[in-house]
Formats: sequence, structure tokens, C-alpha cells
Amino acid sequence: MIELHYWPTPNGHKITVFLEEAGLEYRIVPVNIGAGDQFKPEFLAIAPNNRMPAIIDHSPADGGGPLSVFESGAILEYLADKVGQFLPKLTRPRMEVLQWLYWQMGGLGPMAGQNHHFNHYAPEEVPYAQQRYIKETARLYGVLDKQLEGKEYVAGDYSIADMAIFPWAKLWEGQSQDLSQFPNMAAWLERMEARPAVQKAYALAETIKDAKPANELSEADKKRLFNLD
Repeated sequence: MIELHYWPTPNGHKITVFLEEAGLEYRIVPVNIGAGDQFKPEFLAIAPNNRMPAIIDHSPADGGGPLSVFESGAILEYLADKVGQFLPKLTRPRMEVLQWLYWQMGGLGPMAGQNHHFNHYAPEEVPYAQQRYIKETARLYGVLDKQLEGKEYVAGDYSIADMAIFPWAKLWEGQSQDLSQFPNMAAWLERMEARPAVQKAYALAETIKDAKPANELSEADKKRLFNLD
């Protein structure tokens, strides 16, 4: 049993997509980031960076006690190795997948996240920051579009790289991007959205009580979420 500490954000969606694809048994523990659940001692015990998602594997492969993992990229890599799917064992194809996983973790996620923040949630307009992150998001999507030329999925076969990138890339419109500039990415998004496991994961998100987009949060909730207290 996988215990998933989760809220329906792009990083949270990565893990539910994987769990649905792999058919692993899991239980969701909601972490209401608007209400500040990510700062509770019981959550910090498994996720010291006060960011979700995090998991507890109650049946780890080493046969020991429950194992907790935080950071969405590390969780995807751990789960893929656990089930032997979506991450090749051979060195070269494995590194192809991991490079694109880390590209998302170190590039697309942070840049698109700042794009969202400065263009939708910041308490005041900062034109330099807005343009900086819009342009960097566009550059990254250009890299992704080139990688997808002639490919069904990012690293060739469907993998955790696709699962990591998709939840951020599907928000292109809110990132002030022109999808017509990235036709390979657009076709890939359609393939991803057609996958039954992806559909199930996103349908699950709709059932999470009290979940709402950041722009619908109270000012007090936004201060907690964006560490502005």
C-alpha cells in the first residue's frame, strides 16, 4: 500500500498519474496547502521541505519498515524502480528518461511555477519578472517540441518523464504560451490526455474536498501558500 500525501497541483498529479498507470494500490491523505497543512509536524516528518507530494511505502522492497519519500521526481523514480515499469534498466535508455525527468524538475517546473505566480497571483505587477518567465517558459517548450519531433513520447517509450512534464505543460495557456508554435508538443498533449490513467488521475482530483485554484484562495491562505507571512 502506498500512502500518498497529496493536493491536486501539477506536482501532485504526477504521482496519481503514475499510480493509476501502474495499478498500484494507494490511499490519499489530503494536504490542504491553502490551509497550511504542509507545515504540520506530522507532514514535515516525511517531507521536511514542506512541499507536497510525499509518499509512505508500507511494503518497501527491502522488507523493512515503512519508507517515506519526498520530492515528486524522486517519488517517480522510486516507484518506477519498485514496479519495474516506465523507467528502463539499461543504462542508455534509462539516462534518456532521467535527463528529461530532471529537466522538468530543474527547469520547466520552477520556470512555469514562477510564470504562474507573477502573472496570476503576485500582489503587484512586476513586468520584468512576468516577461522573464513567459520567455523562459517559451524557450523550454521549444526544447520540448524539438525533442518530440518524430517521437510518440518524450524519451521514445512512455515513461516517468512524460508523467512529470505533462501536468505543467497542459497549463500552457495560463503561462501565456502560443501552442501553435509547438506542434509536436500539441500532438503529445493530445496523446497524453487520451490515456485512461491520466483521465482517472484528473477525475480523482475533482473529488478532493476544499481543493480550489490559488486565485480563489483568501488573502490569508495566499500568504501561507506563498510564504509571505
